[in-house]
Amino acid sequence: MIGIDQILRLPLLPVLAAQGLAVRRKAQLLPEPAGPRTGRAGSGPQLRLLIAGDSSAAGVGAATQDEALSGRLVARLAEEFTLDWRLEATTGHTTRDTLDRLTRLGGPFDIAITALGVNDTTRATSARGFARRQAALLDHLTGPLGARMVIVTAVPDMALFPALPQPLAWVLGAQARRLDHALQRVVQRYPSALHHHPIIPPDPAMAARDGYHPSPLAYDRWAEGLAALIRAQAVRRICRSIGTE
Repeated sequence: MIGIDQILRLPLLPVLAAQGLAVRRKAQLLPEPAGPRTGRAGSGPQLRLLIAGDSSAAGVGAATQDEALSGRLVARLAEEFTLDWRLEATTGHTTRDTLDRLTRLGGPFDIAITALGVNDTTRATSARGFARRQAALLDHLTGPLGARMVIVTAVPDMALFPALPQPLAWVLGAQARRLDHALQRVVQRYPSALHHHPIIPPDPAMAARDGYHPSPLAYDRWAEGLAALIRAQAVRRICRSIGTE
């Protein structure tokens, strides 16, 4: 079924193009934060972690990787695990870009986290094409890279991005929701994957100064939710091993 936003996209194209160009120029002012993208931390059971995706996975909006998603998540998990971790993320990357990048990466990993969809949305990727590429990515993560758990971050609702004016916010928001619905259907086909929607309140403090990327506070909230999921998975694995689940 074709959405009303898709029908109106053509007559709105001149306005959308001008607004998109202005937002893109502003969003690109923020660099990827400096800091390590691989390392070992903590003590306890070994956990091999991969974080892959776009500018949000790369931590744009934070000053350093310590304040970004990878740093906040590593800090939390290192309290309970010996963590071997790796970040593979780049501003502007789509699902296809990330899959191409990961085919050159060796494994294995125990847990993989993906954060993708914004650039697929802005490039008007069809829901069918997005689903196909996400399935290929999950095949690669659970196959050659050996991930026993894949946490697939929801495509954010771009209608809520402070930097986006109307009607651009409405059009991109509708497209992002369409892609996320397709993503949820893909994830349901993979027993080792789960769709995760970070619980981040609609507060101006949760946005970086460009109004497009997460702030350090938002990254911390996101990492908090991920750490809880990973701990719960570890507990279930222990329960299965001793036959109490």
